[in-house]
Amino acid sequence: MHVDFLPDIILGNIFSYLSLQDLRNSSLVCKRWYSILNDEDNDVWRLHCIHKLAEEVLSSDLLSSTPTYKTKLKAFHHAWNPEDCSRNIYIKPNGFTIHRNPVAQSTDAVRGKIGFSHGRHAWEVIWEGPLGTVAVVGIATKEATLQTHGYIALLGSDDQSWGWNLVDNHLLHNGDSQGNYPMLNNAPKYQVGERIRVILDCDDNTLAFERNYEFLGVAFRGLPEKLLYPSVSAVYGHTEVSMVYLGPPLDG
Repeated sequence: MHVDFLPDIILGNIFSYLSLQDLRNSSLVCKRWYSILNDEDNDVWRLHCIHKLAEEVLSSDLLSSTPTYKTKLKAFHHAWNPEDCSRNIYIKPNGFTIHRNPVAQSTDAVRGKIGFSHGRHAWEVIWEGPLGTVAVVGIATKEATLQTHGYIALLGSDDQSWGWNLVDNHLLHNGDSQGNYPMLNNAPKYQVGERIRVILDCDDNTLAFERNYEFLGVAFRGLPEKLLYPSVSAVYGHTEVSMVYLGPPLDG
């Protein structure tokens, strides 16, 4: 039987065995294949999620901001990188959450799997354990340090990283405080479990944040035109931090 006569459900089952790169190529073959693969919640993407993602994360609220199977799969491929973190950090089996081991006099960081140099990108960070004295969320280049002695704001301690310390609401870059953030009188402190949305605009070279769906303003301008990775740095033993990539931010 010619492939053109195969029912959509059979094509979908065949597609579920292809790699993501092959799926991208397949979507360019014809309008029908594009239409099947453009449905982000069909069995093709559901089966890929089942194969790639842990059952516990698919049934949890962690991916509640990624409404389709395809967006959940994309979030997984952008999650924390187990090969690009401090030796005192490991990625939990769910694939989205780091756990910092209780190592004294150490500050530890992690980067996401994929960096960005073009376009606009958003991701959520959820601190699911105690903050300790320093808890920084932001971005870093590949050159930024991921571990250091003592308890410091590691993210933002050099010219290769930019961060917001959730403990004292200070912006940090190149080892210096860049002022308070957000620019509000008596700005509330971060509460464990809140979702921080990080918005990186590589076209405008800016970094901004949202908290509880409230835009807090641009935090950093003049970012370099090089690969920038989602990153956090932590000091508290057994603290856990999740990151969920969302894709292009929704304006308004």
